Amino acid sequence: MSKTSTFLAGCTTTLAALTAVFVLSGAKISPKNAQFDEITVGRINVVEPDGSKRLIISNRAQFPGDFEQGKENPRPDRRSFAGMIFLDEEGNENGGFIQNGSQTPDGKIRAGLSLTFDRYRQDQALQLVHNSDENRAFSSIQINDVPSYKVTSMEDVNRFKQEAEKLSRDEQNAYWARRSEEGRLPENRINLGTTADKGSALSLKDEKGRTRMLLLVTAAGKAEIRMMDEKGQVIKTVSAEN
Repeated sequence: MSKTSTFLAGCTTTLAALTAVFVLSGAKISPKNAQFDEITVGRINVVEPDGSKRLIISNRAQFPGDFEQGKENPRPDRRSFAGMIFLDEEGNENGGFIQNGSQTPDGKIRAGLSLTFDRYRQDQALQLVHNSDENRAFSSIQINDVPSYKVTSMEDVNRFKQEAEKLSRDEQNAYWARRSEEGRLPENRINLGTTADKGSALSLKDEKGRTRMLLLVTAAGKAEIRMMDEKGQVIKTVSAEN
């Protein structure tokens, strides 16, 4: 037999052996496109062609930590809800949607949903939230003024929390007030939502998060506008009566 014939025979034998292995093992090439009527999973990672994560959908048990420049940091406090996390091109958390809801044997209810959008490499700048317990429920839209990550990084935020935990309650209040004065903290600027007494309100705030104008409609239907000074004192009220 010639060398060429011997080579071809060897290739044929090898190909036959590989084919047998694939057939016997049940292995097959996964298609790039597939269609399912239903899938059951604990977690889905949506990734780019290079493998970088862009969206994570997860149950409670497998919910991820937070992400900074592609690195995932442990967040055991996030194991109380399910939902999804958005990631930007650099692997930074960019917002997300979370939800939970349960009732204890003694009737206590703990339920809520939150959709958030983060500033680049920072915390949430816009949030749509709903919370409820056994006594009441409220919903709101919150718009926050969040400092640049160059002013306050997420590492700074974690450090602030650790430092504050070592202080007494009064010292903590002073600590956070000082950080706020320095412009290092996010400040809520607009809050639109329902109130504990079943009213509805729009709160407009200054750069320090102090309410300066409040548009309020009570559960009974009384409407008024309150204007406030920097200490929160009402300096003028506009209503149907005046």
